[in-house]
Amino acid sequence: MLELLSYTFMQRALIAGALIGALCAVIGVYVVLKGLSFIGAGIAHASFGGVALGFLLGVNPVLTAVVFCLLTAWGIGLVSRKGQIKEDTAVGIFFASTMALGILLIGLMRGYNVDLFGYLFGSILAVTPQDVWVTIGLGAAVLGVVGLLFKELLFITFDPEMAEVTGVPAGKLYFLLLSLIAVTVVVSIKVVGIILVSALIVTPAAAAYQLTEDFRRMMALSVVFGVGSTVGGLLLSYWLNTASGATIVLLATLAFFVAAMCSPRRRRRPALQRV
Repeated sequence: MLELLSYTFMQRALIAGALIGALCAVIGVYVVLKGLSFIGAGIAHASFGGVALGFLLGVNPVLTAVVFCLLTAWGIGLVSRKGQIKEDTAVGIFFASTMALGILLIGLMRGYNVDLFGYLFGSILAVTPQDVWVTIGLGAAVLGVVGLLFKELLFITFDPEMAEVTGVPAGKLYFLLLSLIAVTVVVSIKVVGIILVSALIVTPAAAAYQLTEDFRRMMALSVVFGVGSTVGGLLLSYWLNTASGATIVLLATLAFFVAAMCSPRRRRRPALQRV
């Protein structure tokens, strides 16, 4: 273990993995409780178009992905609210169109870029010092906003109509939450990849939800599951010589099933049925 931690690339990977695991876990609690899992998946796949645009233009793909995902998140919110169609329909539209745009942009390149497909499937062992600092900066910004607006975000998560009545700008906070999801997705794609990032956002929070109904405890447990899955999955992938992103997500999924088996809800259900 000590020899493994002596490698610089492994140190960077563990730092980035722990930060992203915690970030996804915090945002994932709001995603799970507010039923935004499909939106998270749609924004994650939309980032493919942003990354491809960055490579095509020769600029940092993280920057283009942030802009692209923010526009997609706002577009989903506007279309679902102003266009009077369901959120899943709006997500389906943007999901397909942004992926198609990414494929189109790849076709405009002279050849396939290996780095581009690293964003698809994740490459945590290839995290650079710049990636770590970007993760720290964007992660701190997202967590800072959550900390400042903790009560307001909690209010709109459980009762947006009442929040609006009492003067809380539920509509603006909804779009802010979509923005936080978008930034979290972009920060995470280098670790687990575009295809799996939505699972890292949803699964730890879903596992925590199986064990408690208290919001603060759920968030704390979600962070434990998120950080444990990323760090444990990274170490397992190194020892087993498997894909790091897939190993992280599968470990988080295993934690979910264990939590579901131990869930107090599962123990209460037979009693309710007898009544």
